[in-house]
Amino acid sequence: MRDEASRPLNAICAALQEQIEHGLLPQGSKLPAERKLSELFATTRITLREALGQLEARGLIYREERRGWFVSPPRLLYNPLLRSHFHAMVAAQGRTPATEVLGARLIPASVEICELLELPALSSVYQIRRVRRIDERLVLYVEHYLNPAYFPGIIDFDLTCSLTELYASEYGIRYGRVRFDMVPTALHPEAAAPLKVTTGSSALRITRINRDQHGRLIDCDLEFWRHDAIQVSVEVPE
Repeated sequence: MRDEASRPLNAICAALQEQIEHGLLPQGSKLPAERKLSELFATTRITLREALGQLEARGLIYREERRGWFVSPPRLLYNPLLRSHFHAMVAAQGRTPATEVLGARLIPASVEICELLELPALSSVYQIRRVRRIDERLVLYVEHYLNPAYFPGIIDFDLTCSLTELYASEYGIRYGRVRFDMVPTALHPEAAAPLKVTTGSSALRITRINRDQHGRLIDCDLEFWRHDAIQVSVEVPE
C-alpha cells in the first residue's frame, strides 16, 4: 500500500525535475499555482505540496510567502578563504547584488555578542541588520555587530554599501584574521520575515568573527543564508 501511495508523489517529482533539468521550466521562473498543478497531475493538494517540499529540499525549487513557487537559480559559490565582500563576490560570478538596510542602532550587547567580541558585561555595540538579494531574489539575512570604539558614527553613513570598503575609506581599518563557524539551522522569525519564508525553514548560519590588521576584535556577523542559495567551495593551496 505504501508503494502505491508513493507512486503519484514520485511521478510528480520526476516530471517537474525532468522539466527543470531540460530547461522547459527555466531558472527563476514561477511555477503554476498549486491548484493548477494539482489539476494537471490529477492529485490532491496534500500530495502536491509533499512533492514540492521534496523538490525544495533538493534545492530545485523554492517558495516565497504570498508569491508562490519558483525554479531555483544557480547557487552562489562561497569561498571563505577569499578576501572579498558580498557585492564583489556576487558580481564576480556574473550576478546582480543588492542590499537593503533593515535597521542600525546602538544596543546593549547580548551575552553571545559579548563572548564573540570579548567585551565586558553591559557593553554597547552597533547592530546593523540587512537583507541581501542576488538577481532580485532574497537570499541572506545578516546581523552585524560592531565595537563602537573603532567605528564612531558609522550608522550615519550609507550602509547599503560594503562595510569592508567603508571601514577602509573612513576608519583606515582592514580585515586581518577571520574566523568562520558554519552550521545548518532553522530560521527564527526575525530572519524568516525579511526573507519572506516560513519560520523554521532550513538555512545555513555562518558566524564570522573579524579582527583588523592590528589583531583587534572589531566586529562579528551572523549570516542566515537560504539553504538552496549557497554552495561553500574551498580549494586549499599546497
